[in-house]
Amino acid sequence: MQIAATVPLAGPEDLSLAYTPGVARVCEAIAEDPSLHARYTWVPRTVAVVTDGSAVLGLGNIGPYAAMPVMEGKAVLFKQFGDVDAIPVCLATQDVEEIIETVVRLAPSFGGINLEDISAPRCFEIEDRLKALLDIPVFHDDQHGTAVVVLAALTNALRLTGREPATTRVVVTGAGAAGVAVTRILLAAGLRDIAVVDSRAVLHSSREDMNPVKQALAAQTADLTGRRGSLADVIAGADVLIGVSGGTIPEELVATMADDAIVFALANPIPEVMPEVAHRHARVVATGRSDFPNQINNVLAFPGIFRGTFEAGARAITEPMKLAAAQALADLVGDDLAEAYVIPSAFDDRVGPAVASAVARAAAAGEVTGA
Repeated sequence: MQIAATVPLAGPEDLSLAYTPGVARVCEAIAEDPSLHARYTWVPRTVAVVTDGSAVLGLGNIGPYAAMPVMEGKAVLFKQFGDVDAIPVCLATQDVEEIIETVVRLAPSFGGINLEDISAPRCFEIEDRLKALLDIPVFHDDQHGTAVVVLAALTNALRLTGREPATTRVVVTGAGAAGVAVTRILLAAGLRDIAVVDSRAVLHSSREDMNPVKQALAAQTADLTGRRGSLADVIAGADVLIGVSGGTIPEELVATMADDAIVFALANPIPEVMPEVAHRHARVVATGRSDFPNQINNVLAFPGIFRGTFEAGARAITEPMKLAAAQALADLVGDDLAEAYVIPSAFDDRVGPAVASAVARAAAAGEVTGA
């Protein structure tokens, strides 16, 4: 990574503009009218990629120093796939209050905050409170980036297998950041029969061992369908399995799913069900890996989402904006839809612009309607 100027700095005249005395005129103008920072600085187009190093990839709680390479990589992806500048910020604290206070104090330097690799359930509170405190977009990619791409791929998988969202049975294994966000966006997209399974059992309100986030999710899922029990109890006859748990799902359970089943086994590097096993019982299989077809990769979402948010001048990334991003991704597959192609490649040049345009349009529509 590097910081590069967008104009030449080749001699004394350039230096006098880029720094003293010329820069003082810009400072004075912004001091008089703070809104001018949007015109004269990079702030409104720059993202802070913020982590505490508590849940990095599949490596766990490795701390801020070891987390830096992932945050640097994220910043590179922002630039490569969305032409959005991003700065990695690794915090030497895992205290919720200290993280929130630090990000609030850093916020004037950035146009958006991308939270990354912060463990659940802390990540939910941190995101919610920062959204309330800041007037710039706050986005936890482990939640919402994953959810957007899952919905896009599932939209096409349902189309391929002739299913309707409202009558499709879904099982989500894992109730961490990704599992919660995936379930919420599927509900927003019209799916109704969803069972969420954590390491103990299906989430339902009769359980007394759940945090508030899981309790809320139970009220929206199993409490409405009456589904209870273990993974084995709810996977039998299910149309869709979405794995975001990192655990292992035995083949004999996958074999009990409905005909033409859909299996998204997204744990990395080892999927909950290896594709060659899943294909014995499922028509459509996706993973989080790049060496198998149908990779569910967050890079399909977050660069374009932030680019579109910035282009629209939006102060938040709303549910309609995320749904629009998912639909734009799904639409790119078009008539090429096939079992091994339900989601575009990260290197499809159409992805970033399509997502950005859809998000910007949704943001503008939200401003008009007050959504």
